[in-house]
Amino acid sequence: MEARETVSYTGGGFDAADAFRGARCRDSTGAEAPLLNPARRSITGTICGIRVEDIEEPLMQEIRYTDKLIDELAKGKAMVKILRSE
Repeated sequence: MEARETVSYTGGGFDAADAFRGARCRDSTGAEAPLLNPARRSITGTICGIRVEDIEEPLMQEIRYTDKLIDELAKGKAMVKILRSE
């Protein structure tokens, strides 16, 4: 349950099932884009030895945001801290 909540944090409130069903919105250009949580940009630190805030390739950075949160969950960090609720 906590992993699902963690994944939904970066996806703008969608849970994993929504993501697999292809829940999408239209961006300002009219193209389909996933709804992303703007607060995901507050995720910092390293994952696999790479600072997530320094990743230049946008798709890889989005993947690593989620990866970082799951890593924190696996290390036993409290959900309040993982979801940057404080």
